[in-house]
Amino acid sequence: MSQTIAGRLDELGIELPSAAKSVANYLPVAQAGSIILTSGQLPLAGGKLTAKGLLGRELDGAAGALAAKQCALNILAQAKTCLGSLERIARIVKITVFVASNADFTEQHLVANGASDLLVAVFGEKGRHARSAVGVAALPMNAPVEIEAIIEITPEQ
Repeated sequence: MSQTIAGRLDELGIELPSAAKSVANYLPVAQAGSIILTSGQLPLAGGKLTAKGLLGRELDGAAGALAAKQCALNILAQAKTCLGSLERIARIVKITVFVASNADFTEQHLVANGASDLLVAVFGEKGRHARSAVGVAALPMNAPVEIEAIIEITPEQ
């Protein structure tokens, strides 16, 4: 396993997307001391949702996990844009995963694994995090998943 985050991304065959710009009155990332907090990231790729609909109705858990993985990639893109380099990430502290799902869908935690597994693959132990996985009735643009993150960073060198 590579010693750098960029090297790990290369080993995993992952190219980060461009960070989405905010489309309303909010910041995509806010910094408070040694913590950055991302706004909720949707599963966007090339400016379009990679999936739409409710888990347990239009989508199954596997599709939800793929959408969660894309959200995690977008979190990393936001972090890189904010910090200049992912090497400044000391650890992923927590992610909150919102899963648009019908009333009898109870596998939000499995959907969230799509993001968690990616973060651990990229960061190793620094990627292990606290997590909440919450079922919700709807998300913006009919997205199936939205994820926000709390990330500890190192000081600028």
